[in-house]
This record gives sequence, structure tokens and C-alpha cells, in this order.
Amino acid sequence: MVTVALDPSHEPAAPAARGPLSAAVLSALTAGPPPSPLPEPAAVSEHADPYGEDLQLALHVCYELHYRGLAGVDPMWEWDADLLRLRAAMEVAFETALRADTCGADDRVALDAELDALLTEHTDAVSVSRHLREDGTWEQMREYFVHRSVYQLKEADPQAWVIPRLTGRAKAALVAVEYDEFGAGRGERVHAQLFADLMSDADLDPAYGHYVDNVPAATLATVNLMSHLGLHRRLRGALVGHFAAGEITTAPSARRLVQAVDRLGGGPACRHFYSEHIEADAVHEQVMRRDVVGDLITREPGLTPDVVFGIRAAGLLDRRLENRLLDAWRDGRSSLRESVRRCPGPR
Repeated sequence: MVTVALDPSHEPAAPAARGPLSAAVLSALTAGPPPSPLPEPAAVSEHADPYGEDLQLALHVCYELHYRGLAGVDPMWEWDADLLRLRAAMEVAFETALRADTCGADDRVALDAELDALLTEHTDAVSVSRHLREDGTWEQMREYFVHRSVYQLKEADPQAWVIPRLTGRAKAALVAVEYDEFGAGRGERVHAQLFADLMSDADLDPAYGHYVDNVPAATLATVNLMSHLGLHRRLRGALVGHFAAGEITTAPSARRLVQAVDRLGGGPACRHFYSEHIEADAVHEQVMRRDVVGDLITREPGLTPDVVFGIRAAGLLDRRLENRLLDAWRDGRSSLRESVRRCPGPR
């Protein structure tokens, strides 16, 4: 199995705007001096749909300045005060909507119930991984890879921001999980690298950020949530909850995706990415629940509501994305905004 050589200095191209807010942000970032003026923060709450294409793309662009940056954009924009004020207004709109849509009991009893629910597999539940395993086509599998590439090519990076905000066993245990995500000291086993290998094996471009223009707001929102939680110390409990939810639910889904790849005749790198997650995340689920979440709320019980919020927000946005994919596929449509180059079947 060949490992794709990735350029660590690669800066993705700036995406195309999807509305007035993202257009204004992109215009300011990519214009030569003097920069174009940014919208007033008040314009966000007045006009932007918190889950819509325009705001989610604008947030994505702002957050990318903290990751790889964007080609042709001055790195000094990362901490520009006016851009941060605008981003804060977008974050308020996004977080307010998420909290309104995930309301309910948020005490220790609710947390235990949320964690128990994550471990419960409903055999009759409809999901993307079940569809791909049982009825999906290779083209739908490739679409799924494109959606996932926006996060998987920076897998575990947003969660790394929480490390200096934890102490004791919670910190040590979370770092142990991250160590596995980052290849346990071996560059070729970094999970983002394994996903780049998967992309190449599926005849897709493995470059970081290559498919942002192809994916809808529902995809961007799942990644923007991680960035939002990671960049705010006050939301460290929510990021831990989000991370725990992902680690607890990944192994069963990854097992179904291995079966889907096998049924569709996918290549070894496609299979390896998901088989790696079956083994790793089966261990991580216990570490996250007992050693990270358990220790965190013992030390800081006031963070319990935020841990619950992180779990629920992750579930909400994952369901929105799954519905987008499944609705499109049931109707015989592409789930992407712009289709990628068609491929007749696995190589």
C-alpha cells in the first residue's frame, strides 16, 4: 500500500462565495492593500441563517486561518481585530441556534444517559454507513469520502486545542488518544495521512481542503463546530463531550464501512482507514468516558452541562448531514453541491 506524499506547507485555494457574508469576508482576505471593508457584526444576526451556506462558509474561511491558511491570504489576518469581531458575531448566531436545538436536562443523570445512548446500537436505525454497506454504490461511497475529507484531512487537530485546558488524568488520557490519532509516532500512520491514502485509492484528490466547494453547509457545520469548541476555553467541556461522542460511535460505523468497501471492491487504503478505526476507537471509547469525561467532571462539575451540550450538538449536526446524504441518494441525486469527476468503479 503506497503512502501519498503530502506537502505540509500546502495552502488550499480560497473557496467560492455562497452569499453576501462569505463574499465580503473572502473579498477582504484576498484583496490587495487597502483591504475591502468587512461587514458590521450586527449584519450577521439580521440576515444570516446560522446553518446556511453563507454563514457556514464564512466561518469555515475564518477558522482555516488557524489551520493551514488559504493561498494568497496574508497570515496576519489570523488575529485581525475586525475579522475576529465579525467571526464572534457568526459564532454567537451558530452557538445560539445549536443550544436552542439541543435543549433539555443537562445534569449528571442526563450526561450518563447521553453516554449510554451512544453505546446503544439500534439494528433498524437508518444511517449512511448502513446504506453504504447494504445498498450504496461506489459513486455514493466516493461522495461520502468527499464530505468526510473536510475533517478527516485534519483529523484530531481541533481537539488538540483542548490539551492545555485540561489537567490531571483527563489531560493525560486525552493526550494518549490524540497520540494514537497522530500515528503513535509514525508519520505514515497519522490518521489524516491514512485518509489521504484513501482518497488517492478512490481516485480522488488527497490535497487538504480540495473539495470545500463541493460540500454543502451541513458538512461544513460539523467541522466548524469542532473548531468553534476548540478555539474557546470556556467551551472545553463541550469539546470533550464532542470528542467522546465521536470516539464512542466510530467503531461500529467503521465496521460497517469496511463491509461496504469490501462489497463494492474498494482498494486496500480505503479498507485500511476504517479497519484502523475499528481497533483504535474500541479502546478510545472507554478511555474517553472513564478517564477524560469522568475525571473532568469530577474536577470541574460545573462543566457537566457543557459536556452534554457537546454530545448533543455533535449528534444534531451529524444527523443533519446524514439526512442530506440519504435524501439525495434516495432521490437518485448527488449529495454534493458540485459533482466530482465520475469514476466507473474501484481501481
